[in-house]
Amino acid sequence: MAAQKSPDSSRRSDRSRRAICDAALALVGEVGYARTTIEGIAARAGVGKQTIYRWWPSKAAVLLEAFLDESARRSEELGEAGEDGAHGIPDTGDLAADLKLVLRATVDGLNDPVSSAPTRALAAEGLIDPVLGAQFVENLLEPQLQLYVTRLRAAQEAGQVRADIDPRIALELLVAPLTHRWLLRTLPLTHAYADQVVDLTLRGLLVQP
Repeated sequence: MAAQKSPDSSRRSDRSRRAICDAALALVGEVGYARTTIEGIAARAGVGKQTIYRWWPSKAAVLLEAFLDESARRSEELGEAGEDGAHGIPDTGDLAADLKLVLRATVDGLNDPVSSAPTRALAAEGLIDPVLGAQFVENLLEPQLQLYVTRLRAAQEAGQVRADIDPRIALELLVAPLTHRWLLRTLPLTHAYADQVVDLTLRGLLVQP
């Protein structure tokens, strides 16, 4: 009789993983990050808490993976897929319109309780846990920022944006005001505000006739 193999703990059931990620996002949105526990996530997902501890070192790590999955799904709404399957900022030839489209979508995401709660939690945890913070930047923020770099460089090549502009710095003029207003809750975050940010930023970036 062949010996029975013990379960390989390194292999994860995608169904269970998805259930855990969904449960983490839901609980953070409902009760906040501080009151979300591994036990609560496990109960919501219908798995044992040891399953979670076997796959993730902390609830912050669970939340980060869950948020990355959710962000990947949302990113499909921001542009058409390229040859490599990646999604980027649309390039219609109208830089202002393209940037306004993406910043408006960003406003919608930041105002959505489902995504805003985990984003705030991960941002806060990243300040305390440098390892998690680095993962948050590397896996979530930087890929999104590079989409702006690509679009701005295309505008430079088209002769629309000044050649002396550093796209990596220029993109911060677009995303930082939204992040500041959202994070500190100084004033409402609206589509109109996003449009104004684009208009004001492009005054300094565009080649003047």
